[in-house]
Amino acid sequence: MNPVEIIKAKKNNKSLRKEEIQYFINGYLNGEVADYQMSAFLMAVCFNGMSDEETFYLTETMLKSGRTVDLSHIKFPKVDKHSTGGVGDKTSLILAPLVASCEIAVPMISGRGLGHTGGTLDKLESIRGFNFNLSVEEYIRIIDKNNLVMSGQTDELCPADKKIYALRDVTSTIDNTSLITASIMSKKLAEGADSIVFDVKVGTGANLGDYDKCMELSGKLLSIAKKFNKKAIAILTDMNIPLGKKIGNWFEVEECIEVMNGADIPDLLKVNNILAGAMIYLAGKTDSIESGENIAMEKIRNGSAYNKFLETVEIQNGDVNYIMDFLHYKRPEYTYSFNATQDGFITKMDALNIGLASVELGAGRKRYTDVIDPLAGIIFKKVFGDRIMKDDIICELYSSSPQKISEAVKYIREAIEISPIEMPKRKLIIDIIK
Repeated sequence: MNPVEIIKAKKNNKSLRKEEIQYFINGYLNGEVADYQMSAFLMAVCFNGMSDEETFYLTETMLKSGRTVDLSHIKFPKVDKHSTGGVGDKTSLILAPLVASCEIAVPMISGRGLGHTGGTLDKLESIRGFNFNLSVEEYIRIIDKNNLVMSGQTDELCPADKKIYALRDVTSTIDNTSLITASIMSKKLAEGADSIVFDVKVGTGANLGDYDKCMELSGKLLSIAKKFNKKAIAILTDMNIPLGKKIGNWFEVEECIEVMNGADIPDLLKVNNILAGAMIYLAGKTDSIESGENIAMEKIRNGSAYNKFLETVEIQNGDVNYIMDFLHYKRPEYTYSFNATQDGFITKMDALNIGLASVELGAGRKRYTDVIDPLAGIIFKKVFGDRIMKDDIICELYSSSPQKISEAVKYIREAIEISPIEMPKRKLIIDIIK
């Protein structure tokens, strides 16, 4: 087969056969297909899409590019959650230990940030010493002992997706439902989960913000899950506004620690608890998502979630003292306070521009080779809907470079609007699809 002809076929909106998809993906993995050819293929898919059959073959090929984990020996139900990505989207760090404390195994394979959206691995990497580069044997040993493992994609598990995922981040080929479906499902199928909850982000700050596209993605995810005999629920959540008050890798870890120690961050708690509630429901521990939500809140209040988080950090070689010292906040060298220019209400906090600002600060990547600054980010003192007075601090920006702050401020100016008229409350949970 010829890579150029396969690219041409997809460019001309033709359906690819299973053998063509297998050849192209495996060829990229072994070096027969070049980066620039894969980039061209991904862009052609973004323009012309893939059929459900092609999406299934792509998922299957990525899955079979490496090993799969057999967790059938674990007596507890095995449930995971995956988010399509957003700004300030940090729920995995709370709900994974929370759900694991309910006698549910949580085998979690996560990825790095894509574009302006954060990634769980980048957040975990900001915890001193935390090891998510696990062999399959280490992965199984940890979940056997802890009910929870938070791992990255090694060369053993879905290596084709790992390589393609990094390329999509820097070639603007993120927002395609088939590529997203294959990437998510190959990891989830490889990790050994029986059931999956999908957090599908809708809005400007999402990788796939349009509601109709998000519904299409939800359908594809649930369809692929069903074909592989996995139970699944898709929950559409708002991403027009960042989640929580802190953006940036260590800042988001910090906010999760605060929530697990009693801080009231209403939007973060609501989204976290409904996702955790759905996981508890799929595990058969309760008869509804709503009652699962109540269990989730109780696990935060009684310290179970935080204790399991500390156990997970320790078992994966992270510095627990670094976590327990979270009150002595770690901060970069330079900071800037962004102040209100008038009295009124905050009526807009555009998640896309805020995400782009965080990238400028060093919390995300513009190029494949960029190194993230774990301490860079944004802390909001006021959020959407808050009443504000002129000169009040809306947010603080942190970076290792004053030049980076200057660039980020331009995006923050575009992101924030203040009006004399109060806006209706934000609808966090848009839809639930079973």
